[in-house]
Amino acid sequence: MKQITIKNRVEGVGIGLHKGEPIRIILEPMEANTGIVFFRSDVQMSVKAAPENVVNTQMATVIGAANGSISTIEHLLSAIYAYGIDNIRIIVDGPEVPIMDGSGGSFCMMLDEAGKRVLEAPKSFLVIKKPVEVQDKEKFARVRPSKTPTFRFTINFDHAAIGRQEYHFVLGKKNYLNEIARARTFGFLRDVQMLRSRGLALGGSLDNAIVMDEKKILNPEGLRFEDEFVRHKILDALGDLALLGAPVIGDYESFAGSHHLNHLLTKAILKDPSNYEIKMFAPEVESEYEKVFA
Repeated sequence: MKQITIKNRVEGVGIGLHKGEPIRIILEPMEANTGIVFFRSDVQMSVKAAPENVVNTQMATVIGAANGSISTIEHLLSAIYAYGIDNIRIIVDGPEVPIMDGSGGSFCMMLDEAGKRVLEAPKSFLVIKKPVEVQDKEKFARVRPSKTPTFRFTINFDHAAIGRQEYHFVLGKKNYLNEIARARTFGFLRDVQMLRSRGLALGGSLDNAIVMDEKKILNPEGLRFEDEFVRHKILDALGDLALLGAPVIGDYESFAGSHHLNHLLTKAILKDPSNYEIKMFAPEVESEYEKVFA
C-alpha cells in the first residue's frame, strides 16, 4: 500500500466552540512522509499532530508550540484517520479548529471535495504487539493485538437520556460514514453555563452539540442515533489515536474514557518499543487492509 494525501486544496469557515468566533480552515495536500501538520496563520505557528505536542486534554485535545496552541483537533483528525490520509496540512486562522455541527460529518464533506492522491512512498502501520492499558480508578483505555482494527467503547452516565451504552466499531471508511461520522459531541446545560462564566464554550449551541438539562435532551430534533453518545466517544478516540502518526492495527477498548486517558495511552504505547512494531505489509497481506485504509 502507498501513502495518501488529498488531491486538491479546500477551505471552509465555521465557529470556534470556545471563543465563539469565525475560524477559516484550509486543507492542503502534502508530500510523502510529512504526516499531519497544523499551521496557525495568525501567529505563524506550525505544529505536527503527535503525542509529544499535546499541551491540554481537559475539554478537547489541544496541541501547541512556544507561540500558541490549536484546540479541538480530534473531530477533524478522526475523519482524516478513517479516510486513510497520511499527509495533510491544516491551516486555521485562530486558536481552534471550527466545531462545525459537533461531529465529523462536515470534515468528511471537505475531504470528499478534496479527493485523494496516491503517493509513491509505502504506507506504514503501527502494529500492536502486546496489551497496553492506562487507568483512572474504574476508567480505562487499552489496546491489544488484533489483525482487525476495532474500537470498543462503554459509557455509563447517571442521566435518563444516556445511561449505559456500548458500541463495537470495525474501522473502515464506509463504516465510519455510516456509523460514527455524524455522532455529535454532547454536554450538560449546567456545565455550559459554568464554562461560559469562564469565557469558554462561547460558540456552543444546539446547532453544534447535544445539550441536556437534568432530565432530557434540549435539541428539538432529538438524536441522530439512539446511542449517539457512545458513538461520539469512538469518534473522539479515533481522532486521539491519529496522533500516533500511523494507522493502528489492534483492538482499542475503553470504559468511560476521555481525551486525557487516550493521550496517556498513546504515550504509554510509544514509551516501550516492545509494545508495537512499525510495519509496511508485504503484498500478500495488503489486500485485507486496503479496503480499510484506502
